[in-house]
Parts: sequence; structure tokens; C-alpha cells
Amino acid sequence: MSQNSAIFKHSRATRMWSVSGNIKDLNKGMIMGIVNTTPDSFSDGGHFYSKEDAVNQAIKLEKHGAEIIDFGGESTRPGAKKVETQDELQRVLPAIQSFNEKKSDKTLISIDTSKPEIAKAAITNGAQIINDVTGFTDPRMREIAANSDCGLVVMHMAGNPQSMQEKPCYSNVVEEIIEFFANQLKICEDDGIEKERIVLDPGIGFGKTIEHNLELLKSINNLLSLERPILIGASRKSFISKVLERDDLEAREWPTVALTSYCRELGASIFRVHSSLDNLQALRMTEAIINSD
Repeated sequence: MSQNSAIFKHSRATRMWSVSGNIKDLNKGMIMGIVNTTPDSFSDGGHFYSKEDAVNQAIKLEKHGAEIIDFGGESTRPGAKKVETQDELQRVLPAIQSFNEKKSDKTLISIDTSKPEIAKAAITNGAQIINDVTGFTDPRMREIAANSDCGLVVMHMAGNPQSMQEKPCYSNVVEEIIEFFANQLKICEDDGIEKERIVLDPGIGFGKTIEHNLELLKSINNLLSLERPILIGASRKSFISKVLERDDLEAREWPTVALTSYCRELGASIFRVHSSLDNLQALRMTEAIINSD
């Protein structure tokens, strides 16, 4: 094994993900494209608010290599207001229904929600992945998951979007998040959810300072000790602007691509991004280097 083949030193479990009864081999990483059907998301709020715009964006992301399309109807940016269940449903469900009729059979639909009612409706209408920013801490969400065979994304968030960036504090951010994940894996298994269906997301920017985010990004190897695949959602996050001392949103795009390459080399497998083509190319180039001997 070459020195650069770091991602392959981990167990097979860190590379296998069960989604709707099918095993996804994450030896080849995946791009998850973001479609926010919201008026207030930090990066593209309002751009894809209508069903037509949302579906067109999903098709574009798919065309540019995203194998997962993640629809969300409630912004989780710092300070975002809660959205009523019916409003969120009206935002995401028509787009999911329409895209499900148009997409390739190989493309997976993900629902980004913390509400069990939304997750259930999305699954009924074609979603195959539940992406829960609250990490399936709600027993009702675990019940929905247990009664399906969907892939699951368990994310860590300190607090809630309304308060999460108010002086986030950890004694050791990596150790505490590993402990959270270990507990959630055990709780999910106790509730009848196979761990093979679970991917872990450390929640970059969700109740973390710049320093916390950077520490997590360089500690992917530690997170892989839980023997589950790792998803990274760092796309266009505000900590990038703070590091670069640039306020414009466009300045975050190429650093996002760099993070995709860096985190893939460390062993992350799935990358949740706003722009699929550049990130996919960085992903495949990184894998080509890792695989060369």
C-alpha cells in the first residue's frame, strides 16, 4: 500500500453504505448536490424556491455528476427561523415528486429535514435517504427510519439553528462528537436501525467556531474509528470567508473544491455541495492519485 492510500487503510465498513436495500461502494466517493427550496438559505435562498427552479437545479446537479440530490425546505443557517410542517411540505414535496419522474434510475433523492412528517412524506414520494441535522435524536424520526430501508445521514449539531453559534464550547470537539455518534449509533441499533444504513456528518458550521471546524476537518481519521462512512458538508460555509478574510460568497467556491480533495484524501466519502461539477472533478483526480502506485 502506498503512503498516499490513507483512505484504504480503514475497514470495509467505512466504505459500504446500505441504501434502499442496495450496497453503495464508497471506495469511489459520491457527490450530494444541494437543492434549497427556501427563501432564506445562506447561499442560494430564493433561487430555487419554485418547483420548476428546484427541479431544473436538481437536473443540472445530476448532469454534472451528483449521484444524490438533497432537497431541503427549511434553512438551517445560524439564526434561521423555524418553518411550519405544512409550509415545509409544500416547499419540498412537489419538487421531489417532479424530479423523481425525470431523474436517472441511478440517482438517489435525499430529504434534508428534522421533521418526521416530512421524512415520511418524502419517502412515500421517492426519497431514499433521510438527512437529519438533529442526528436522529427524535424517537419519532428513528421510528420512521426503522420502518424503511432508507440510507440515513446522522449529523451533529450543538443546540439549534437559532442559537448554535452563540459561543459554542467544547472541552475536546473531536472526542465529544465521536461520543455523540457512538451513542446515536447504539440508540439507532436498539430501535431496529442497521448501522450499515448510517453515514456520519460532523456538522461543519453547526455550533462550531472556526477552530472547531478546522480541527474536525483534519480529524476525519478519528471519526472513521466508528467504522461508518463520513459525509462532509463544508460547501460555501461562512468559516471559509473568515479564514480567507473575504466577504463575497463567490470566494468560497474554490476553497470548497479544495476541501473536497483534502477530505477525500483523509477518508471522507460523500460531499454535500452546491456545485457538483468542480467538486466531482477534484474528487476523481484525488482518487486517481491515491490509487496510483
